[in-house]
Amino acid sequence: MNTGTVKFFNETKGFGFIKDNEDGKEYFVHVSGLIDQINEDDEVTFELQEGKKGLNAVNVKKV
Repeated sequence: MNTGTVKFFNETKGFGFIKDNEDGKEYFVHVSGLIDQINEDDEVTFELQEGKKGLNAVNVKKV
């Protein structure tokens, strides 16, 4: 389980990005991968899953 901060999330379009606290990388997150509703600057935990364009954050939960 990774931890990170929501850098950006657009509720209208249903996607955003999470910055990993350990490696500083940013991962794409889609509304379908959310457990909790998220907003910018929320602290979250997430798992990574291979997507069409690289790794995506899934099972995203607020800390």
